[in-house]
Amino acid sequence: MSVAYIFPGQGSQYVGMGKDLAGEFSEARDIFSMADTILGVPLSKICFEGPEEELKQTKNTQPAIFLHSIAIWTLLKKNDAAMVAGHSLGEYSALVAAGALSFEEGLKLVRLRGELMQKAGVEQPGTMAAVIGLDPQTVSDVCVAAAVDGIVQPANFNSPGQIVISGSVAGVRKAMELAKGRGAKMVKELVVSGAFHSPLMQSAREGLQQALRTAAVNDAAVPVYANVTAKPVRSADEIRRLLIEQLTSPVRWEESVTAMATDGASLFFEIGPGKVLQGLTKRCAASVETRGADNAADVRAVLGVV
Repeated sequence: MSVAYIFPGQGSQYVGMGKDLAGEFSEARDIFSMADTILGVPLSKICFEGPEEELKQTKNTQPAIFLHSIAIWTLLKKNDAAMVAGHSLGEYSALVAAGALSFEEGLKLVRLRGELMQKAGVEQPGTMAAVIGLDPQTVSDVCVAAAVDGIVQPANFNSPGQIVISGSVAGVRKAMELAKGRGAKMVKELVVSGAFHSPLMQSAREGLQQALRTAAVNDAAVPVYANVTAKPVRSADEIRRLLIEQLTSPVRWEESVTAMATDGASLFFEIGPGKVLQGLTKRCAASVETRGADNAADVRAVLGVV
């Protein structure tokens, strides 16, 4: 059985994440402690205790989810990955799993990415909205038509009929109106701190590009299916380029899952908080098996420890 390990992105966080892992496994406790030291902030306390408002700040959310995912990955000691992928922020977790980034390098990049995206959201306010029940071409056409009112583009192609759009408030709201007119089953504005994966993240992209120029990036040991292209990548130079592009480009998750399934993945195993990607994956490729590990009980079950 070919296993694809997949890693969640922003929105999967919850107060208490990782607390039972650190309580039961010394290796996880060490990783959370190491993260606090590397960043010089009490990230583990924010994960374990919140408050929720602090955890929801993008600068904290992104490293928190990354940390939780890598703690679980380290505990599972998996070496059976045929391929990996991550949704937006989760791509950094996937790159650590594939050996392209060290834990420390990944954590620093993710913290910086979160800070830059939060800052960009303040400087260039925007919003995002979920559009349910329309195909990708129709949503793209809607965004083009709405662009007369402001910046708007598809941000996440999550699964068949579930697409998120992103951009200026005026642009997104015009696109929402047009999407309803084109027969969308549901259109809902999301509570976000910025217009992620849109041109309004350009300043964050420029800041991240500077950091990635000097970051230690290695060739990946297994194929990493990139958000920007939905194609496997292993070369360090290409990984750098795609991480930079990712900030202002759509996440092609549906295409990524389809490509991994076509390339032989029969089990998709989600590593990190929540089950969002398991749900999306089943809608993208109904024939595959999905599993996940989020907490200490899940880890014990995988390891066969009672």
